[in-house]
Amino acid sequence: MIDPTALAGELTPFGHRMHARVYYADTDFSGVVYHARYLEFFERGRSDFLRLAGVHHTELADGKHGEKLVWVVKRMEIDFRASARIDDILTIDTRTERISGARIYMAQELKRGDDMLVTARVEAAIISEAGKPRRFPKEWLTAFMPQVADPA
Repeated sequence: MIDPTALAGELTPFGHRMHARVYYADTDFSGVVYHARYLEFFERGRSDFLRLAGVHHTELADGKHGEKLVWVVKRMEIDFRASARIDDILTIDTRTERISGARIYMAQELKRGDDMLVTARVEAAIISEAGKPRRFPKEWLTAFMPQVADPA
């Protein structure tokens, strides 16, 4: 049996790191990664960061925190610097910049080796099933901001 966390990358002193390969399905007709696919790579990085930090989408949907909760992306800024190509191995780094009430602000980088390809800044929030913002549970603060929990 495969350890599911083996697929999720790793927590790092700054946040989270994972690797992904570019497949044919990620590219356009020229073999270059289609621009919308970068959103998917970043989403995987954020989702696996959450998973390894102990925040599971299924538990949020099951109402473990007193009600059903949902993640939403409120805002995203992306800077495309260079293109990834079919068969490239990419590194996706995710870190939390800050948490404010119901919102989390994250920075992400996508690299091929040492080459920075795409950067993103993401503002996400937790909302109730009815669409009302919900504050982050206090126990999540150290999970999402390891650099604050360990200032070394």
